[in-house]
Amino acid sequence: MGQAVESDLSSVYGFTDYHKIPRDKGGMILFFDANEDLLFVGKARKLRQRVKKHFEDNVSPIKNHRDEVYKIAVIFVEDSMEREIYETYIINELQAKYNVDKVFYK
Repeated sequence: MGQAVESDLSSVYGFTDYHKIPRDKGGMILFFDANEDLLFVGKARKLRQRVKKHFEDNVSPIKNHRDEVYKIAVIFVEDSMEREIYETYIINELQAKYNVDKVFYK
């Protein structure tokens, strides 16, 4: 599996410095609240751009929940098939609150 990396707290939405996320790495993005509950899991070929889009884009799945995000974790996974598998597994194993399209638990 990939390597987990957490970014430091800053003033943008209270938590992240986008420049600490590598520009050219693919992988998984995990958004957590202050209680360490998993809010949303996403995947991307380029992590930095995708994280920024989640906080700038009006069509992001977390657009109405951005104020709940306290911490972001990224996991580097370069293979696209592995990203798909890990995303689905994490969503279901950790029961991500706002991922509704890949939910197999009830």
